[in-house]
Amino acid sequence: MTEKQTSGQSANHICSNCSKRLFAWMMAKGSAEYEKAVSDRKSSLFANLHGNILEIGPGTGPNLSYYPQDINWIGVEPNPFMHSYLREAAEQLGLNIDIRTVTAESIDASDNSIDTVVSTLVLCSVPNLAATLREILRVLKPGGRFLFMEHVAAPSGTFLRRVQSTVRPIWQFLGDGCHPDRETWVALEQAGFSKLNYEHFEAPFPIVSPHIMGVATK
Repeated sequence: MTEKQTSGQSANHICSNCSKRLFAWMMAKGSAEYEKAVSDRKSSLFANLHGNILEIGPGTGPNLSYYPQDINWIGVEPNPFMHSYLREAAEQLGLNIDIRTVTAESIDASDNSIDTVVSTLVLCSVPNLAATLREILRVLKPGGRFLFMEHVAAPSGTFLRRVQSTVRPIWQFLGDGCHPDRETWVALEQAGFSKLNYEHFEAPFPIVSPHIMGVATK
């Protein structure tokens, strides 16, 4: 490898780290309004959690306050700059947490070992959505549930859908790989869950206002 190639790789690594650090800071400091807007829906979605809970992409920990203290919580968070925020949030809530720096396409958990998998505003950014859903099915116990709340693509042909597609490149850079126009519900329907219940709703935020939330059962 030449010195020029090494220098280029180093610069790309630095740029990537800066983007990830910025995104972690933005999530920690700028998500309060969103969390307030969806708090009632999250309270309903996360009712009656127990046992082994695995959250993919927990970010800075906005969902931790909904969890009972007697669960065994595992967080799959590949962005290391999120971890300090997660630990601080968990400490304030008295939760014991296990953070694993792996990707959602390769979850560090045994087959049929998890009671519930949780995902909020994550499936928009995973590089391989189909592989992520396969991993979720693999780690869930038979009858286990996948709880999700995700922003998704606006209906095809609408003005908002065109805006989402236009801003996708810069949105992905600023949002740690986020796709504002991903048809996540289609992938969920094709993933092979035994039961899938979800609803579309609108959140009061431009560009990413279309949302889905629901439960998929293995």
